[in-house]
Amino acid sequence: MMLKTKTLAFEIGTEEIPAFDLAKATTQLETQVAEMLKAARIAFERIEVYSTPRRLIVLVFALAEQTDALAEEHKGPAVSLAFDDAGSPTKAALGFAKGKGVEVGALERRRVGDTEYVFALKQTPAQKVAPLLGALLEKLIVSISWPKSCRWGSETAFFSRPVRWLLALLDDEVIPVNFAGLCAGNTTRGHRFLAPGPHEVSHANKLLDVLSAASVMYSQEQRTQTIRSGIAAVEREYNLVSELPANTLLEVVNLTEYPSVLVGSFDEAFLKVPEEIIVDALLKHQRYFPLYDSKHKLTNRFIAVSNGNPDCAAIIVAGNERVVRPRLSDAKFFYEEDLKRPLDYFVARLDTVVFQESLGTMRAKTERIAALVEHLCVAAKLSEEDTTDARRAAYLCKADLVSNAVVEFTSVQGIMGAYYARAAGENEQVAEAIAEHYRPRFADDAPARLTVSRLLAFADKLDTICGLFAVGQGPTGSSDPFALRRGAIGIITMLDDGLGVGLYAAIELALDNYGALVADKEAVAQEVAEFFVTRTKVILRERGYSPDVIDAVLAVGIVEPAQIIARVRALSAISAELPEAMEDLATAYARANNLADKTLGSTVDLSLLQSAETALLDALQKAEVQVSGFLAENDFAQTLEALAALRTPIDTFFIEVLIMDKDEALKNNRLRLLNRFVEVFSPIADFGKMAKTQRTDTC
Repeated sequence: MMLKTKTLAFEIGTEEIPAFDLAKATTQLETQVAEMLKAARIAFERIEVYSTPRRLIVLVFALAEQTDALAEEHKGPAVSLAFDDAGSPTKAALGFAKGKGVEVGALERRRVGDTEYVFALKQTPAQKVAPLLGALLEKLIVSISWPKSCRWGSETAFFSRPVRWLLALLDDEVIPVNFAGLCAGNTTRGHRFLAPGPHEVSHANKLLDVLSAASVMYSQEQRTQTIRSGIAAVEREYNLVSELPANTLLEVVNLTEYPSVLVGSFDEAFLKVPEEIIVDALLKHQRYFPLYDSKHKLTNRFIAVSNGNPDCAAIIVAGNERVVRPRLSDAKFFYEEDLKRPLDYFVARLDTVVFQESLGTMRAKTERIAALVEHLCVAAKLSEEDTTDARRAAYLCKADLVSNAVVEFTSVQGIMGAYYARAAGENEQVAEAIAEHYRPRFADDAPARLTVSRLLAFADKLDTICGLFAVGQGPTGSSDPFALRRGAIGIITMLDDGLGVGLYAAIELALDNYGALVADKEAVAQEVAEFFVTRTKVILRERGYSPDVIDAVLAVGIVEPAQIIARVRALSAISAELPEAMEDLATAYARANNLADKTLGSTVDLSLLQSAETALLDALQKAEVQVSGFLAENDFAQTLEALAALRTPIDTFFIEVLIMDKDEALKNNRLRLLNRFVEVFSPIADFGKMAKTQRTDTC
């Protein structure tokens, strides 16, 4: 007999929820609803979750009318512990029965092996689902996690924004859900301006149809496609192209219930202002999409996505143009005012900007960056000309932070500094270094292009990381308010890309620059180095490298990210090219390492060697020379090839030689040879961690 099923429709109607919070809540609900129903043993076919700025919608299809019956069986203590000699239940039996919700007399006895135990059998019958849903949906409302919540009126309930209506239907039956003084009914609201409602919903299956008729695009995917299609039509009509940053597009999608794409324009005189300021004003402040010509030059047209009545497009466009005009006028004014002073003028004013309350001002940070750049230029063997440019860029890199334009449009820091540097007569390399030293700014952002720019970016990021670790503000768990992980990834990316400087030496100098503020320089330096090693490990795993290979390289104590990455890359490549040889070599290393006795040293008595031992020693001597030379050149691929050549002699040695000989002199000499074998590998990686079969030899 097929069980009867119904459709559940649940809607939380609110004031406009912030766009990014809405996206996260929608994702949460997709998981939480399924978990809630499964925990309550309520069967269903599928769940659909939708959202708009003013609502969260959950639809559950083929929801069972009854919960699943449950039969539980729990094994308790042995009968000898559960009952005394007189057959009376002990505290063990009484506690077990109470904990499982059964009478002690209902406990069953069963033999398991040679011992008899008590068992509790608990039957939970099926229940009708409808009476359970009200409480479940109320719990669902409060289970949604918000970055910020509010209370409203005289209510004590919390939600992202005030809740204005609730709809809860099981087919055509209203489910009584109570929250914040509201009781769920069978009415919804339409678009705030086009069809406000209320609108009656006769059946749970009809909710989406009612919303569509009330000018509500309930699906985020539908709104996204509508916006994209509208923008594509604009691009064709005007022969222009737009850029749609993912975050801005998501925000616009979740700010509208019935989006329509409109085109506005502004005075071409504003195009004399640096493009980045205009784009910032349009995208970040107004959520408008700028339009570019075929040469990717910014035009004076922009796209606005409206949530109003499409029939009033002309009025809406005019309103948006009025809004953007003063914003761009401010940008033009600030830019022109800033140009009246040389960039040097702003450096002194950095004393008025606090970098971090324990770490001083931005002026002090600039001085630390300059000192660190000086060291990095020497380490990277920069020419005198490039070193001069690096010094100048370091001195000026933060100056624009106190300029009028950047105070108003913070996302263009660095970029405006480059404009002002060029206007003040600085050369292009200095200007570009100022512009690029914040890069990479986010995931997948490219690092700075020029070496001078990269050294400046390196110094800036490392100064921040070291300073914050020194005052105990390093990342903890998922919390990273200063984006230190992103800064570390930027440094690692540049090092991996060939920036020829050492990280650990730079860490020590960066900490020296903080002087007495660092109470235990060695401990902080170690903590920062471990932070970079952990980030490097995460990067390698995300790139798909084997954890065994990564752990093998890290086991030898390397802290330089570029070396870690290069060794993992080379070891992975040769393992893929010569899988059997490397597997056998790793197994041999693990065996040798288990047998090796470091107290004996590695000086071998040649007079005691047999032919297999002599062959191994000759191969080791050759490998030692090659490994030393290749490591000096950071050529890890050649280093590993040299080690791979040891496979045959070490295999022969283990086959033909009895290591744990009864003759103490022979045994110790062979162990010294194994010590030497292990020593050849020790600077590169712990190959034993790559052995599929770890073994412990006793003979």
